[in-house]
Amino acid sequence: MRSPQSLRNGGVGGGGTPSPHARIPTPHHHFHSTVSVQKLKRFNSLILVFRLSTFCFSLASAVFMITNSRGSGSDSPRWYDFDAFRYVFAANAIVAVYSLFEMIASVWEISREVTLFPEILQVWFDFGHDQAFAYLLLSADSAGTALAITLKGTDTCKVTSAFCVQSTISIALGFAGFLFLGLSSLLSGFRVVCFVINGSRFHF
Repeated sequence: MRSPQSLRNGGVGGGGTPSPHARIPTPHHHFHSTVSVQKLKRFNSLILVFRLSTFCFSLASAVFMITNSRGSGSDSPRWYDFDAFRYVFAANAIVAVYSLFEMIASVWEISREVTLFPEILQVWFDFGHDQAFAYLLLSADSAGTALAITLKGTDTCKVTSAFCVQSTISIALGFAGFLFLGLSSLLSGFRVVCFVINGSRFHF
């Protein structure tokens, strides 16, 4: 029968030898895991903010462009009469839809702590599409800028200056969307590098 002293010592035997089945707590490991989870949530929340900003600016750019028509006569300028402005609308509309999907994926990952797709597919999907759509948006807004500058010296902007002003606002919003999409691309690229090096999309 064990003595009271042995019971106070956590169940060690009469010779003072600890039981081989005794479990030693590791608070430091638990603290490290908790900190890593918190950093992961903050990182994913930052990506979500960039996705939301991209969505808002791209959607606003597309709305400003599609509503940019002045007058009802055949000589009144309309955005779809210009190839570059159609390009601006299409690119921003595509990026807005893509950003909405990525927002859903980010919320899913934050709430459930798993990616929407398998991890290897998710990190490459995000990075590849961020790159492709960023170049698409930059190309479209650059083309729109060149056309807007050209129109400033024509009768189109002299007669209906509001048309040119609204076109410029749409293009500027598109560039803002490109900026936030570029920031998202940097973070998705970081996730790819972490996955290649560590086999996980996130590592601290």
